[in-house]
Amino acid sequence: MKVNTVIFVSLSLFLCWTNVDSMRINLDFKLKYVSKLDMAEESVDDMYFGCNYLMHEEVMGRYSEEMYKGPFKEAWKEAEECANIKIEEQNLKEYEGLTKAHLQAICAYTDDNIYTMFNNDCRNGKKSYGSSFQFHSLHFFLTSAVQILNKHYFCHHTFRRTNHIFNVKENETVRFGSFASTSYNRTLYDFGIKSCFEVETCAGGFLNKLSVVDGEEEVLIPPYEMFIIREIIVDKNKMKALGVESCEVLYVLKSAGYKSNLNCKLMRQ
Repeated sequence: MKVNTVIFVSLSLFLCWTNVDSMRINLDFKLKYVSKLDMAEESVDDMYFGCNYLMHEEVMGRYSEEMYKGPFKEAWKEAEECANIKIEEQNLKEYEGLTKAHLQAICAYTDDNIYTMFNNDCRNGKKSYGSSFQFHSLHFFLTSAVQILNKHYFCHHTFRRTNHIFNVKENETVRFGSFASTSYNRTLYDFGIKSCFEVETCAGGFLNKLSVVDGEEEVLIPPYEMFIIREIIVDKNKMKALGVESCEVLYVLKSAGYKSNLNCKLMRQ
């Protein structure tokens, strides 16, 4: 029987599970337009809580063809070379639990080839998840990688820049709705100055040297993490005191747990 389930997971409950845009949106940043920032109810937000092993079997079986045909084929092939280099260069003891497939997913995501298409599909693909959604395998391995990279649920304090504007209010609860890139570095001006985010994420994973792009100090946030908008700052003196005077508006976001509308949905089909 198909059941629509919404799972709210508190941090304390989530600690019991041990197995486990964005700055990088490559659009013309001269464009400034209003973007949605809400609970992203159409998002592909499966976090595989309680079905990680079974979903891995599905990905390697039913959805394995995604990696060898369609829009994901070339990106996955190129990401394999990147993953092999990371395995040779990095001390993987630092990343215990990550497999080559996890590294490949990180390489595929942080490269430019499918980034925009993947995040758009993640943001709007709820109805097609389990059928025509094209990225079941990438979504699973990327989600799993982020969870492994933050298996102790450390809360990162990060920064995010865009040239989008948002129609939101203080104290609203929101999700990014796709994988969202943030950074420890506040000075990545190329990603935008229109809207900036100071983000506390307790689900994000620090990619460190696993990203294709070096030096960005990227922390990747999964689609299912919720945030409270604690403050919206437009006062220039206050932003200057915070060291972010280049921003036109600063949104201060605090982690508020998790919401997964699609958790383990494919196991119920």
